[in-house]
Amino acid sequence: MNYVSAENLTKSYGVKVLFQNINFNVNEGDKIAIVAKNGSGKSTLLKILMGKEIADSGNVVINKDIQVVLFDQEIEFDSNLSIEEFMMTLNSPPILALKQYHHSLISNNPDEMEKAIAEMEIQKAWDLENEMKQILSQLKIADLTLKMGTLSGGQIKRVALAKLLTETRAEHRHTLLIMDEPTNHLDVEMVEWLENYLSKAKITLLLVTHDRYFLDSVCDIIWEMEDKNLYVHNGSYATYLENKMIREDNLNATIDKANNLYRKELEWMRRQPKARTTKSKSRIDAFYETEKVAKTDTRKEGLELDFEMKRLGNKILELKDINKKFGNNVLLKDFSYSFQRGEKIGIVGKNGAGKSTLLNIIQGFEPKDSGEIETGETIKFGYFSQKGLAYKDDERVIDFIKEISENFPLANGKTISASQFLRLFLFDDQTQYSPISKLSGGEKRRLHLMYVLYQNPNFLIFDEPTNDLDLPTLTVLENFLQNFQGSLIIVSHDRYFMDRIVDHVLAFEGDGKIKDFVGNFSEYRESKKSQESKDKNQEFAVSIAKEEKPTAINQQSSTKKKLSFKEQRELETIEKEMPELETQRSKILEQLNNESDYVKISKLSADLESLSEKLEEYEMRWLELQELLN
Repeated sequence: MNYVSAENLTKSYGVKVLFQNINFNVNEGDKIAIVAKNGSGKSTLLKILMGKEIADSGNVVINKDIQVVLFDQEIEFDSNLSIEEFMMTLNSPPILALKQYHHSLISNNPDEMEKAIAEMEIQKAWDLENEMKQILSQLKIADLTLKMGTLSGGQIKRVALAKLLTETRAEHRHTLLIMDEPTNHLDVEMVEWLENYLSKAKITLLLVTHDRYFLDSVCDIIWEMEDKNLYVHNGSYATYLENKMIREDNLNATIDKANNLYRKELEWMRRQPKARTTKSKSRIDAFYETEKVAKTDTRKEGLELDFEMKRLGNKILELKDINKKFGNNVLLKDFSYSFQRGEKIGIVGKNGAGKSTLLNIIQGFEPKDSGEIETGETIKFGYFSQKGLAYKDDERVIDFIKEISENFPLANGKTISASQFLRLFLFDDQTQYSPISKLSGGEKRRLHLMYVLYQNPNFLIFDEPTNDLDLPTLTVLENFLQNFQGSLIIVSHDRYFMDRIVDHVLAFEGDGKIKDFVGNFSEYRESKKSQESKDKNQEFAVSIAKEEKPTAINQQSSTKKKLSFKEQRELETIEKEMPELETQRSKILEQLNNESDYVKISKLSADLESLSEKLEEYEMRWLELQELLN
C-alpha cells in the first residue's frame, strides 16, 4: 500500500534552495532514515508532509486512509495537566473508549457502564491502559500524578514520546510515524529499549537521527539529501556511505572530462568572430553547459588536525576524594582520578546520576562538598555544554568566529583563516556571511562547536555534543577528536560516537559509585550486561531453591504408609513439576518485559494466565496431600 508520493518537489527560503524537483515514495512497512547536513531541509520536508509547510512547486499525495503522526523537537502541553491527564488527551477511538469506561466507574451508572464496556470491546481497548503504563515505565516515568509544568525538558520529551507510541499503538488506521531525533535526552537503556521496540513493531516510519547504531537497527532505507537532491539507498549506513563515495567518484571523473573539453572549447570561443552562425551558436550553448560542469565545486576539504596546541605540562588534572550530594542524593563519593596526557575518557550513566555535575566541579563552575582538585598550570579547557550559544541577533557567522582570532595556528608554523576553518566544518561561503539568527538549530550547535575548537584548547570537555548535530558534522568531529593530542572527556549517550573516540569509561552506577573501565563503550556495555545476567541467574536460583518443597528420600519413605500409592506418585509428580513451571513462568515474564509486538504480547499473556492457573492447582493439591501426612 502506498502511503505518500512526491513528484518534482521544490522548496526555497529567499535565495537559498533547500531541495529542487525531488521525487520519492513511502510504502507500508518502510522504515526510512533521512541523512543530511543541517540546513539542507530535513525538518522542512517533514513539515511539508505534516501539512505545516507548503512546497514552492511539485505535488505531494498522501493516502486518505492513513494518519500522519509527528514526534517533533518542540512539544506543546498544558503545564497544569498531570502526566496521566496529558496522556489521556489523545483523541483516538480506543483512548476515548477508555476514558468513557473510567467515567462510568466513577458515576456507577449501570446503563453508562454497559455502553462503555461495549465500546471497549469494539475498540479492543482492554489492554491499552496497561500498554500505556508499560511504555511510561520503560521510559522511566513512574509518578503519573506529577504536573507537566514541573517536569524537566528531558522528562517532557519522554512523556511526549510515550504518548506518541501509545497513539500509534491505539490507532487501528494505517499510520505514518515521523520522528525527529527521538533519542535526544534518553539514556542508553531507554535508547536500546526504543530501538528494540521500533525495530520489532509493524509500523511505517520516517526517521531523522544522528545515532548510527539506532539508525542501522531500525531502518533499512536511507534518504540522503545533498546539493538540493534526494538520493535513495536500500540497506545499511555502510551501504549508504559506499554508494555516496561511488557517486562522488563518478562525478569527479565527469568533471575531469569536462575540464579537458572546457580548455579546448575555450580556445575555440576566443577565436570566434562576432557574427555567429546557427551551427556555431549551438556549439556556444554546449560550451556554457560544459563550463557549468567543469566549474562544479566538489571539494570536501579534509580536516588537517596537526594544529599548534598549547603544550601540556607534566600535571594535567588530579581529583582526590571528591564528594558531592544534593540533599540525600549522593552523586560523588570519595572519587579520585588522575587524568593523563592524550587520554580520551567517556562518562556514562543514567540521567541525574551526576555526570554534568562532575564536569562543572572540574571547571570550578560548581562547588564540591569536600576533596581536592589540582589543575596543571598549562591547562586550557574547552567546554561544549548543552546550554547553547550566546550571540547578537544581527551578528554574522564569520564575524562571530573572527572575534576570537583572524587565523588559526597549525603545527607547521602556517595558519588557516577563520573562513577556511569554518569551511572545514561544512559552513559554505554563503552561510558564513549570514546572520547567526537565521541558522537552523543544528547549524547553531555546529557553530557552538566551532567556537569551542577555534579557541585552541588542550583539554576538551564535551557534554552531549552529538545532540542536534547532523551526521556529516559528526563525522568531521570524530576525525578531529581521534587525532586530538590533548586530554578529552565526553559525556554522551551516542554509542557509535563513543566507540569511535573513547578508550576508557567512567560509569556512574548510582549512590556516588563510579566504575573505572578500560575499553570502549560497547565493551563496557557487554561487560555490564554479562554481570547483570549472572546476578539475575543467581537471584533466580536462590528464589527457586526457597520455593522448592522438601523431597528427601527419608521423608518419602516415612510417608508412604500414610498415602496411597496413587497419592504418593501424585505428590512426587507435583514436587518435580512445580519448579519447572515456575521457571517457565519467569521466562514468560521476562519475554513480556522485552516484547513490543501486540500479537506476541497477547499470546504470552494467555500462556502466562494458563501457567499461573496450573501452578495454583498444583499448590492447592500439594497442600491437601501435605495435610494427609500430618
